[in-house]
Amino acid sequence: MSKRTYISFDWAMKKLLRQKANFGILEGFLSELLRKDIKVNQIIESQSNKKDDEDKYNHVDLLCENSEKEIILIELQFYSEIDYFQRILFGFSKVITEHIKESDTYEMVKKVYSINILYFDLGQGTDYVYHGHTIFRGIHNDDLLKLSIKQSERFNKTVPEEIYPEIYLLKVNNFNDVAKDTLDEWVYFLKNSELPKNYKAKGLEEVDKKLKYEQMDKSAKLNYDAYNKHLMVSKSMIETAKFEGERIGRQEGRQEGRQEGRQEGRQESIKITVLALYQDGFKPLQIAKYVQLTEEEVVKMIENNN
Repeated sequence: MSKRTYISFDWAMKKLLRQKANFGILEGFLSELLRKDIKVNQIIESQSNKKDDEDKYNHVDLLCENSEKEIILIELQFYSEIDYFQRILFGFSKVITEHIKESDTYEMVKKVYSINILYFDLGQGTDYVYHGHTIFRGIHNDDLLKLSIKQSERFNKTVPEEIYPEIYLLKVNNFNDVAKDTLDEWVYFLKNSELPKNYKAKGLEEVDKKLKYEQMDKSAKLNYDAYNKHLMVSKSMIETAKFEGERIGRQEGRQEGRQEGRQEGRQESIKITVLALYQDGFKPLQIAKYVQLTEEEVVKMIENNN
């Protein structure tokens, strides 16, 4: 496997960006994306652990708090998930409720930014950076609702959207590798794990100093190479399993000519994907997330195959 000059951003999030000495990298990326200077105060741990079998958990790649006490949730996702929009909604809702006490007033609800770095095509759209936020517009007068004078003075905001969560989707595979501004320079790095020529974006100079592959010790290099190999194999197996399942589904659908045949084909596709991921070392809970089944259904499918 060819070695890249720089460590990928997903590995950096897991191993390096949590260290205060490397906050400059994270601050640079966030400042270019949010178009304002961001100062990271701390990396915070999510409390979203399952309390019981009925309690939905929330996986967070990186969670930080800025100097304005706002929370920034960063997720990086390689594999397609049909319900990813709902996952985003659940994610920042969970984070909001985790960071308010029962005795607090609603004034203490924190602003949350949900930043999603995606290496798959989500929805239908040709852009590579999408921004979602909440506005209130009159259905008769088409005016935008603003905060009252008293609210503006109290919260130091002018419109409700400054209070409500904001969502950013970076569909990096849609980027054409032509960096036209400083945000594009970051997207280029996220896609290629390489720096563009003559970059000016905040944080990329820190990347050049601290995220070079050659600077890793031997043990870290072995772990990093193994991680990348596992990621490549997993992606290949998932795509192969999907292709094989779709092929079987088409064959059975043609042979049966009935809805039952098509349904059996879909079930076979899921079964192939589950078994391939399990053989590659994925845990049933992880597999369940990819194939949209419960953990119990995945375990049963694996046991029935043995």
